[in-house]
Amino acid sequence: MEYIVLLFSEIYKILYVLIPVLVSVAMIVWLDRRIWAFVQKRRGPNVVGPFGLFQTLADALKYIFKEIIIPASSNKIIFILAPIVTMTLALIAWAVIPFSEDYVLADINVGILYIFAISSLGVYGIIMGGWASNSKYPFLGSVRSAAQMVSYEVSIGVIIINVLLCVGSLNLSDIVLAQEKIWFVIPLFPMFVIFFISSLAETNRPPFDLPEAEAELVAGYQTEYSGMMYAMFWLGEYANILLMCALGSILFLGGWLAPMDIPLFDIVPPPAWLILKILFLFVLFALIKAIVPRYRYDQLMKLGWKVFLPFSLIWVVLTSGYLLYFDLLPVY
Repeated sequence: MEYIVLLFSEIYKILYVLIPVLVSVAMIVWLDRRIWAFVQKRRGPNVVGPFGLFQTLADALKYIFKEIIIPASSNKIIFILAPIVTMTLALIAWAVIPFSEDYVLADINVGILYIFAISSLGVYGIIMGGWASNSKYPFLGSVRSAAQMVSYEVSIGVIIINVLLCVGSLNLSDIVLAQEKIWFVIPLFPMFVIFFISSLAETNRPPFDLPEAEAELVAGYQTEYSGMMYAMFWLGEYANILLMCALGSILFLGGWLAPMDIPLFDIVPPPAWLILKILFLFVLFALIKAIVPRYRYDQLMKLGWKVFLPFSLIWVVLTSGYLLYFDLLPVY
């Protein structure tokens, strides 16, 4: 009986995190489209529900009832598994995101490594979908995505080293608590900018949405997908976008901490501060999609390997040298 109670309590904790994430994905799709419309001076979704809030729900219902077509020449098992893998990996990464000091599903000591490992595995779902489709356009899109995501994961890893040098811990809660006096976005502002741009490339967002470039690859690795399987790819992509916004908020913007320690800010609960910071970063994601033109693939690779990576490595040397010279290295 105790095992059954324990099982249900763990399931409750998991749903307590996953359901808000899934609802948030639906809301940010609406927000994404409204921001694009605002920039382009048009209305955007505004018919289904108040202010068009139920448009995403209507689109989801459409995908549920649409026929799922599997190409006859495809590898059917891998073709079906690809969107499941993409969506699952995008959701399980949220297990270590701390919304407050007490509100975290798994407060493990290697939270950063866990997220880095899960995000690295995310490329497999895209590669599986492109290869199993047995079509040249999805395959080229998946190959592009593999090169793109691996390239920018290297830069993100080096950027995170700068934060870890200042904290001395891989625990995400410890990283947030280390910013009680000053958010890392101030001393590590260049790293925050590079992290943000690398996050765009890591999640295949414009101006780096080359794996699904309409001009030359139709819809890229998603070309042969339809119905709910297509929607699962999009669900995984937007969940990853929110995850990178959450990670950026935790690493550089103080996580659940208020901007200043004043009584007025104490009214707002800690999880709300993290949600507001995630929304702020997502609005920047959406604005860039509406404003910045797409990069060429060679420009994308040059930016990652010849600009971001060397600059991040130099900044690691500067950060470690500064902390060592002034005896500020954390001791645990």
